[in-house]
This record gives sequence, structure tokens and C-alpha cells, in this order.
Amino acid sequence: MTGTTPTAVPPSEIVRSADGTRIAYEVHGEGPTVVLVDGAMCSRDGGPMRGIAAAIGDRLRVVLYDRRGRGGSGDTEPFAVEREVEDLAALVDAVGGPVALLGISSGGALALRAARALPGVTRVVVYEPPFMPESAVAGAAGYTTELSDALGRGDRAAAVESFLRRVGTPPEGIAGARRSPAWAGMEALAPTLAYDDAQMGDSRVPALDGLDAEVLALAGGESPAFLQFGARAVAEATGGRFALLAGQTHGLDPVVAADALVAFLR
Repeated sequence: MTGTTPTAVPPSEIVRSADGTRIAYEVHGEGPTVVLVDGAMCSRDGGPMRGIAAAIGDRLRVVLYDRRGRGGSGDTEPFAVEREVEDLAALVDAVGGPVALLGISSGGALALRAARALPGVTRVVVYEPPFMPESAVAGAAGYTTELSDALGRGDRAAAVESFLRRVGTPPEGIAGARRSPAWAGMEALAPTLAYDDAQMGDSRVPALDGLDAEVLALAGGESPAFLQFGARAVAEATGGRFALLAGQTHGLDPVVAADALVAFLR
């Protein structure tokens, strides 16, 4: 899921991950705690999560954070998918468990990975995690190669363009993005595209045995079948619930998201 990069980051609390990386976060509201996990090219103020937080902050305790390499958070090389699980472990320790996780798009893959590893996570909600059927795995592998090549030669613009093509942005949309004020911020986040791609693995539905958290998998009723596939497959693999949100696409409306989330968590 795409978003613009914020020009300013609001005041944050800071927690240190296991490798010393600074992770910036905010806590709002009262009630059961939910941590919001962004997808690709998104941060606290460059995607849907602040709107969702505003819509649920009077009913739940909401934790907004910047994944490593984004917004107010730091980054430490070398990257591995386990580092982002450790980031969430530090965050859960800081805010106090138990917590639920809401992961949107590729953030859903991270949320599921963390829920398997962290006993403090008791519920997890995913919205359209982009896991693919077998027929689409080759295309996902092609994107991984293209993205790795672009980042390997330091071509952030090419990496962003590769991502935009991958999510279905037409050529004229990419050209418009390059001319927009948001483009510089998108290039700044380009290295984190590799982090999201790594969280997705080979884009097949991952092994989810050992996941004790209760799962709610959501998809938009107006989204194409390939975007609904991942949520359906996650629900089936975990014995969780699956629901379509009427009228929604991959660009989830915060109020609709809030109502579904509150109903599940309360």
C-alpha cells in the first residue's frame, strides 16, 4: 500500500530494539491495545494509519509507530526480517501487553510473523496481505529480482517505479508521481521496499502453525479477487475469521476499518 512521506514527524516516544535501533511511537486513547503496522511506502503520517488511529482512539488504546527506516525511526544494517519482529517485541514491552496487531497489505505479513513469535500478541487483524496463488508466484519473484537490482545499483527512482508497476500503477500515474512533491519522500523510503519484500517471502501463504493469536482477515468487497485471495487463505490457514468490507478497495477507509477493528477487539 502506498502513501506519501510526512514532512514532519510528531513528538514521539522512543524505544530501542534488540540491535539498538531507535523505534519512534505514539500512544493514544484508552481500552484494549492495538498496534498499527504499516505496509510498503507508508509511515505514521504517510499512509492510512493516522486516520485509522483517529477513528478508533476514543474506543481503543492505539499505538502508532514508524517501522525501521521510516519517519522518526532509525535503521541498522544488515537487515533481516527478524529485526522487525524484534522492533515489535520492544514496542510491546514498552506499551505493555497484551496487544493486538493490525497489519495492512505487506504489514499484514509482518504482523503474522510477529504474532507467531511474541506471546504478548493475542489477536491479529490483517487487511489484504498480498500473498499470491501459485500461478502468480513467478511474477512476485520477478519483482524481487527487479527491485534488488535497482537498489543494488543505488537507483532509488527505479526501485520506486518497480514497486508502483507491481501494485498496478499505470505509466501515466507513475509519470505524475515523479512530478509530484511526494516523489523525493518516496525515493527516501525506497530501501524499505526490500524490507517489505522480505517480509512477504516468496509471496506464497506462509506456514502459520504455532500461531496462537486469534485472527481476523479482511478484504475489500470492491477489491479484485487476487487481493482478496491472501486474506481468505490466511483465515483458512489459521482457523480465523474472514470478512469482506462492503464498498472497500485496497485503499481502506479509516472509519470502515475502525468499525471492523473495534467490533473484533471489544
